[in-house]
Amino acid sequence: MRSANRHFLRAFLRNKSQVGALTPSGDKLADAMVEWIDWNSAGSVVEFGPGTGVFTEKILTKLQPGSKFFAVEQDPHLADITRMRCPGATVYTDCVSNISALCEKEGIEKVDAVISGLPWAVFTPELQKQLIGEMKSVLKPGGKFVTFAYLQGMLLPAAQRFRHLLNNEFEEVHQSRVIWSNVPPAFVYRCIQKDSPV
Repeated sequence: MRSANRHFLRAFLRNKSQVGALTPSGDKLADAMVEWIDWNSAGSVVEFGPGTGVFTEKILTKLQPGSKFFAVEQDPHLADITRMRCPGATVYTDCVSNISALCEKEGIEKVDAVISGLPWAVFTPELQKQLIGEMKSVLKPGGKFVTFAYLQGMLLPAAQRFRHLLNNEFEEVHQSRVIWSNVPPAFVYRCIQKDSPV
């Protein structure tokens, strides 16, 4: 996957506000991203920002027959890499702000789980809130949202603001153990959608 890593680095250099790391996520982090989902009951799953398809590959091994899945990647080069790596996956080259329209296109009324590789800590407060709002509009009551953060990034105000946003927007927010083998070390946020609007 050296070629994919080079493309990931180029994507980072092209747009640091959309790609939050120099290298793709590691295998242990990918495992932590998917292990919390109840795959037997997840009939519809969406991935935000698959990058080079590290999480996508894990998702496809977990999906049950008949379940619906698609990914949304804004960078066209990274989207192509994910398509090559995971030929069975539907990957839209689009912005996750259009998630409602994409779900409608896929015939999905409500999503059971969203797995996100987006670099939330580099987003503005307005963008963080907008994208979480768009995502919550398609996530079913009790649905699950999984994303990750780099340990070192928690020193940044944007990362702390994002954690506060999660606490406000979700019924429950859990944090995994630190995956020290990832470069850089990271942990996973596991969030549960509120059963009804407040």
